[in-house]
Amino acid sequence: MAAPVPPGAPRQQPPTGPPPNFQQNPNALADNFQNMNLNRPPSSNTRPPPFGQPPPFSSSSPASPMTRPGPFPSGATLRPASGSPSPTLPPNMAPGRPSGPPFGQPPPFGARPPPPGAFPSSMPPSAGSPPYGAPLPGTRPSPVASSSPVNMGPSGSSQHQPPMGAPPAMGPPARGPPQAGAMRPFMGSPGAGASQVLPPSGMGQAAPAFGGPPQAMLGSVASPYAPQMPSQPVSMVPPMPGSMPPPRMYGMPPPMQNQMTAISPVIGQTGGTQPGASKIDPNQIPRPIPSSSVILHDTRQGNQANPPPPATSDYIVRDTGNCSPRYMRCTINQIPCTADLLTTSGMQLALLVQPLALPHPSEEPIQIVDFGEGGPVRCSRCKGYINPFMKFIDQGRRFICNLCGFTDETPRDYHCNLGPDGRRRDADERPELCRGTVEFVATKEYMVREPMPAVYFFLIDVSMNAVQTGATAAACSSINQVIGDLPEGPRTMVGIATFDSTIHFYNLKRALQQPLMLIVPDVQDVYTPLQTDVIVSVSECRQHLELLLESIPTMFENTRTSESAFGAAIKAAFLAMKSTGGKLMVFQSVLPSIGLGALAAREAEGRSNVSAGDKEAHKLLQPADKTLKDMAVEFAEYQVCVDVFITTKTYVDIASISVIPKVTGGQVYYYHPFSVVSDSVKLCNDLRWNVSRPQGFEAVMRVRCSQGIQVQEYHGNFCKRIPTDVDLPGIDCDKAIMVTLKHDDKLQDGAECAFQCALLYTTVYGERRIRVTTLSLPCTSNLSNLFRMADLDTQFVCFLKQAAREIPITPPLHVREQVTNFCINILLSYRKFCATVSSSGQLILPEALKLLPLYTLALIKSAGLRIDGKIDDRSFWINYVSSVSTPSAIPLVYPRMIAVHDLDTQMVLLSLLHFRYLVNMSTMKEFIYWRMGKIA
Repeated sequence: MAAPVPPGAPRQQPPTGPPPNFQQNPNALADNFQNMNLNRPPSSNTRPPPFGQPPPFSSSSPASPMTRPGPFPSGATLRPASGSPSPTLPPNMAPGRPSGPPFGQPPPFGARPPPPGAFPSSMPPSAGSPPYGAPLPGTRPSPVASSSPVNMGPSGSSQHQPPMGAPPAMGPPARGPPQAGAMRPFMGSPGAGASQVLPPSGMGQAAPAFGGPPQAMLGSVASPYAPQMPSQPVSMVPPMPGSMPPPRMYGMPPPMQNQMTAISPVIGQTGGTQPGASKIDPNQIPRPIPSSSVILHDTRQGNQANPPPPATSDYIVRDTGNCSPRYMRCTINQIPCTADLLTTSGMQLALLVQPLALPHPSEEPIQIVDFGEGGPVRCSRCKGYINPFMKFIDQGRRFICNLCGFTDETPRDYHCNLGPDGRRRDADERPELCRGTVEFVATKEYMVREPMPAVYFFLIDVSMNAVQTGATAAACSSINQVIGDLPEGPRTMVGIATFDSTIHFYNLKRALQQPLMLIVPDVQDVYTPLQTDVIVSVSECRQHLELLLESIPTMFENTRTSESAFGAAIKAAFLAMKSTGGKLMVFQSVLPSIGLGALAAREAEGRSNVSAGDKEAHKLLQPADKTLKDMAVEFAEYQVCVDVFITTKTYVDIASISVIPKVTGGQVYYYHPFSVVSDSVKLCNDLRWNVSRPQGFEAVMRVRCSQGIQVQEYHGNFCKRIPTDVDLPGIDCDKAIMVTLKHDDKLQDGAECAFQCALLYTTVYGERRIRVTTLSLPCTSNLSNLFRMADLDTQFVCFLKQAAREIPITPPLHVREQVTNFCINILLSYRKFCATVSSSGQLILPEALKLLPLYTLALIKSAGLRIDGKIDDRSFWINYVSSVSTPSAIPLVYPRMIAVHDLDTQMVLLSLLHFRYLVNMSTMKEFIYWRMGKIA
């Protein structure tokens, strides 16, 4: 990929040939499924053997039993670390393969931008560009540049301050394509916060992070990124002028504790500030540059938590105690000891939990642990599950809970002696004692009934508008194509119904020669005509089901019924599913206009469907009444999850309809304006991914914290009946839940604070499981450590979700102001308490949050906060954001562009694949990022 290129600049020619991870079969699902246990049949014998010692990254060592064998990818190399042996990849590593869901996963929203995690947000800085202050070869330094003062870093550094290093190479935007610098080793061995970076197969160079200024500008423009040095003396001298700064991957802890980025005001050609100019030059604002390198990430190093790589980067995780950042991320990777310290920073403390996230194909699968009838070992006080951070004492007879501090007796059948290091001798052989994420087999104690079967009920709109636009035919065709993707087995059941002004059920019993239609005319007091034979096993009704789906478009092709009994139809379908629960997938094309839950076109009340200028327009983003919400709460109580596929060309009041998917743990898919030519394939792809992705039913989730921290609130698509738990009738690998935290006591500096998420759910094969995810982070009383260890992506996504909650109840201008103040307060706190005195016109950015202003501007201009957007578009944006994961949120808000006019034949074939796989393709000729001041 190329950096932004001005008009007229020569374009780099990309290498030809297919990428190393190109798959010939675009219809094949990704290899991610081989790592997921929840969709594996109980009879499968592919579970990995028990744990051994963690596998070292050395080709000379034997493979660990916890890794799957596989060939070493050709051309993949590690970035060497100076002073230590060069690590190598595990034998099952595939650095050229980007992580993410298969090609059928639905893209985000609206015009269907790239799907989750499509583009990495960072890349290593250029090793071939001279640092600031060093003239380019063959040029003379400018007097202005040479006399520019060096900004000093913050004072009051921590006693454990890491060695000082130079900031990443940054500068004004390049006037031509930047040249990729050669990979250079780290200075010294990687520390606790360092991750190993792998270039993709067939590539031996890394692109620069930020292009340096051209030679013509070097002598006249002062550098916007002055190197920051600590005011306290340290053991390492600053780099000499003209020396080469060591490259460092963005997102990893900076080499200097309070490293920051300084951006100067707009500078005139004479080197002075333009008269009256106090604005920051938008061309100098940092921008995310994609990286094609694969990061090897250990969750803990040296018995300390290792900060995760950026959420949008391509990384491979080795679970060494803490959970993978795919399953749980914290906004700050060091927990503030007091609430006052957190308030001073301006940041928020929260967790982003994605319990069923897809792992990378090269990562080890999550281990399943069966404790038998006794169930998993738990703390008798807080009910926390056994994890690697519980300390065993008294020769293993007792253990101390890391969540509540209570000392418990070890069960007799779980006792083991301790080794010289104080750990159990079998710790490395038990996944629950050495891995941050495990799954326990649930006993009958965790069941209120027998595990439910996998039920899929399809409800199709056959009103006149749906038939004439082709939406009905597209829905039937999509269902017919994905029936084969449903989980195999006798427990998989299916049902189907259609609706217009009445509701039509179909008897799919095998004994009948053809499906039998049963009509329900009452749309106010609805009922189910049959208690049985409406939902039957797929293996029994496959032939009848295919025949029915082919016949429905013809049966209603001459209909003149324009009304839609949407509310009554989903109520009737729920009554048919009430005894079992399951997934209800509704295909809706027009505004519900008759029967239970009927809606009116609210723009007819004197307010336009475009919410511009009206002070009360934001109320159109609220549900019209409580009828549909009350129905949704009842659906959730009986474990029915609803997904709505909206194929329309008109206003349908998504603000009211989306309440049902939100409360039941479902999702809204929006195709507007629907075109049978362009949207039919996408509809089929979305439906296929919906039914085939890793998922679970009748789930309950709870997050537990160490003493001193407690859960404040949950945010996401779920039903909440008690304060401590969230009920999820359906949960899948794409859903994320935000958990905001607050202090209830002071934490001890240097101690560790633990968070544990427990998800009790039923797999599609009827197994009751408990997925336990544990994260332990250090506590700090140093404000500069909070800024240094902040997670930009998670921090921004948390506020994005909070802003989405405010949009329906607050005028958009006020929400935009809150978004801006969020960014300002963080930067002000850093400038006031952590940075040295600098020019009033100079913008000081924390290294870990240097992209926050850019993302904030992108959020202000996004679909949800634009005051001229359509109500349905904004309502859909709000619903999507409420459950969006961290890797999905950044591409959703910060747009990417691909030059589709310049794609070769190979790229056209690759377009059939999932969009995320296009990021690392070497055949892409141009990749353009929006600039700070030019986001439309």
